Amino acid sequence: MEEKENYIPENDTEQNNGYIPKHERYNDDYGHEEKTPVYDEFMYKPVGFEEEKPVPPVPDIRKRKSTGGEKFIIFLFIMIILLSTALALYGIANDIYRSKDVIDKIKTTQHVVLYQEKKPEGANDLSNFVDENGKYTIEGVAAAVKDSIVEIYTYSDSSHNVLSGTGSGVVMSEDGYIVTNAHVLQADGYHTVHTADGKIYDAKIIGRDSKTDIAVIKTENANLVPALFGNSDEAIVGEQVIAVGNPAGLSNTVTDGIISAVNRKIRSDSTGFEMDCIQTNADISPGNSGGALVNMYGQVIGITSSKYVSSSFEGLGFAITINEAMPVIEELIDNGYISGRFRIGIQLIDMDSPEKLILIEQELGFELPEGFEGIYIDTISEDCDIAKTKLKPGDFITEIDGTSVKTYDELYDAISSKYGAGDKVPAKCANVSKNGKITYYDIEFKLMEDTSGDY
Repeated sequence: MEEKENYIPENDTEQNNGYIPKHERYNDDYGHEEKTPVYDEFMYKPVGFEEEKPVPPVPDIRKRKSTGGEKFIIFLFIMIILLSTALALYGIANDIYRSKDVIDKIKTTQHVVLYQEKKPEGANDLSNFVDENGKYTIEGVAAAVKDSIVEIYTYSDSSHNVLSGTGSGVVMSEDGYIVTNAHVLQADGYHTVHTADGKIYDAKIIGRDSKTDIAVIKTENANLVPALFGNSDEAIVGEQVIAVGNPAGLSNTVTDGIISAVNRKIRSDSTGFEMDCIQTNADISPGNSGGALVNMYGQVIGITSSKYVSSSFEGLGFAITINEAMPVIEELIDNGYISGRFRIGIQLIDMDSPEKLILIEQELGFELPEGFEGIYIDTISEDCDIAKTKLKPGDFITEIDGTSVKTYDELYDAISSKYGAGDKVPAKCANVSKNGKITYYDIEFKLMEDTSGDY
């Protein structure tokens, strides 16, 4: 069949018979002529779908100029953020500042439940604090003696405005006799007694003896509760005891311990005089002076004194045994002083330690010759007979009636073993010069009777 050039079919039938015009043909990769398919409009338009609308182009906001309204909105937005940040920081700082108050309020509003229980029925009954042999517990002893321990106030003036010190005392009788320490009192002072039930009484000094540190005072028109005194010779090491007194003005303070030793010869740190003492580890403070050391039978077996102490070690307390104190107490009540007590009329520094020797040399301003010994005379009382002799402050007493002396004990023993108040005592004295020259001389002085209790 001859090929038709530029033939256009006249109808659909002819087109459908597969005839394709030449201008719609194409060659494949191998040079063969192929027919280009022809599609009707309905073949490439989607059926049943609306025609897709074109998407408008997105405007470029970077190229568009902002209006005044938009700038205001941006400014307002930034200000809101800044204000919110400032308010948040202020709130945090305020919370931190007020946190303590808030916590305190929370604490006060919290309800804490505390549970308490009473002691068993009769637990505080005093009859439970003592056994069939009359031995108390600590509670029992404290209850038994508390009404017999008083507090003593010492004043420098009659109107009781200037307080000089306080101490303790032990009631000896219903009519107001009270034993205490001599250093608690003031010889020319004014004294009041405070009892356990809160009553206050004026008191006067009956007698005092600084050498033993024992004194007796008395109140008038007072119905006091006397203590029970025991026998200190019966005290044994390891026995339980309590000390009752008023340290630092704290009335009826009780400390407990044991008897650490008995029959201790302890020298007073103020007079150098030795007394028979009971050693205890019960705390004894300055305010305890004049108080009681009590055994577990409620018996007072010692008078506590801060003047008889160990300054070098902790936990060493001493009480003057009641057996040693009783003769002194009785004589003070009878005479107002200890009869037969003498006074020389001197204040001295002895040589019982290297420290005191150094003190003497400091007083002199030069070193003493090697091997020289004696008692240094610091001051001399003008009302005593020894003031009429050649002895002068700064000199030394080296012998008493031929016996060498260099300590207080040696001086006291040498005199008291042979002489009493009113007797004349021979002594050898010495003057030491700065160049080391020693000049010896003899004196004789009369012993004065001591009724003051100060010596």
